[in-house]
Amino acid sequence: MRPKPNAQPNQSLIDGIATLQALAVSPEPIGNRELARQLGFNPTRVNRLLKTLAYLGIARQTANRKYTAGPAMHVLAAQSLFASKIVQTSLPALEKLRRFELTIAMGVLWNDSVCYLFHAPPGIEIPKGLGRIGLLPASSSGIGMALLAQQDDEHLAELFEHAEIPDFPGGLPELMQAISRIREHGFARISVGENHDKHTIALPVSEPAFAAIGLSGWIPEGNTDAIVDALRDAAAEIRD
Repeated sequence: MRPKPNAQPNQSLIDGIATLQALAVSPEPIGNRELARQLGFNPTRVNRLLKTLAYLGIARQTANRKYTAGPAMHVLAAQSLFASKIVQTSLPALEKLRRFELTIAMGVLWNDSVCYLFHAPPGIEIPKGLGRIGLLPASSSGIGMALLAQQDDEHLAELFEHAEIPDFPGGLPELMQAISRIREHGFARISVGENHDKHTIALPVSEPAFAAIGLSGWIPEGNTDAIVDALRDAAAEIRD
């Protein structure tokens, strides 16, 4: 669950991190005004935030005066993964799931999106599964749904009450029905693929959850229990 702040959140810090995150996921260098439109911020404020990030080396300005990730952003990413131990402890556990010949995934939740730390279809070497996919809507992902189910209802309403929710045309009430089923079962099983003819089964790692792991592909209903048991065994081996 999302922790409650002990004091008034620092809005400048929140805006700075929002700018940093938007810069991190942009596939191309991005200009100040375009970034301001994406965030709904004042361009002058975004310009000041970008210059601060560039001063710190977290962002860098290109020859055409646009911004992209700077060296310090990559340092922060590497340091955080090293410090958390999640990659070191997860790879051996995820390797054991290859016997199912399904796509193996692990991700974390960021607001209403899921970021895949690991995504390996059948046949791909395990190390090549790192960092293959960026942000995706959490509501369209088994990993994302498993993690959304760990959030409290108040936070989910804050995220989705006035938003279009991918894969949930009925909006927040329809999403909450799906969340309720996941909480009841202790894992997510959702339809995926262009024709919704495949499934992802996913469940959280640790308590409180900091990530989720899952298997995806053609999964008959009768195989669900065996996969859930294997995922729980893998989750028990992974530590932050």
